[in-house]
Amino acid sequence: MHAIEPHYRWRDHYIASEDKNSPFFGRIYNEFEFTHAIYDHVIHPQWDEIESPTLYIKILYVDYDEGFATIEMIGEWNDLLHNDIMFLKRNIIDELVDAGINKFIMVGENVLNYHSSDDSYYEEWFDDVEDGWIAFVNFREHVMADFQEANIDYYIVAGGDLEDLNWRTYTPQTMFQKVESLVVKRLGV
Repeated sequence: MHAIEPHYRWRDHYIASEDKNSPFFGRIYNEFEFTHAIYDHVIHPQWDEIESPTLYIKILYVDYDEGFATIEMIGEWNDLLHNDIMFLKRNIIDELVDAGINKFIMVGENVLNYHSSDDSYYEEWFDDVEDGWIAFVNFREHVMADFQEANIDYYIVAGGDLEDLNWRTYTPQTMFQKVESLVVKRLGV
């Protein structure tokens, strides 16, 4: 897992540690020392911690004018044991919502498992975005099945063309436009 680094091709467009509105503003990364691990697997030092022992993220891009953020994730999403959604919601999402973000693109191809608890924080997140949306992109089939079983899919947009989106080939804006067109079509807005 140490070789899986967050998508870096958008760094010319946005760097979370340089964004005053980012929860990671001012963070300094050590490229030579692995300080984080998921269970007994060290992970690349560019991933950001959210206080969960098993779930890490990278805010890849934020556009305050358009009101969207793209966040890549890695690890095990465990609401049952670690209440990961609480850490994600309180430490990251709330700050972005306060800065005007109401559309979230969550990239989950490196999320290996999901363990559910209750849906309170998902409901709160859904309510916070009002006219926006939460899109899950490229989550693994079994992980999406677990979200559906827990009825989390009520609060998010996922599946269909969002399951196999070749997002790394897009610019941040192009990806947003692509995801937004799929979301709008799905929601019938």
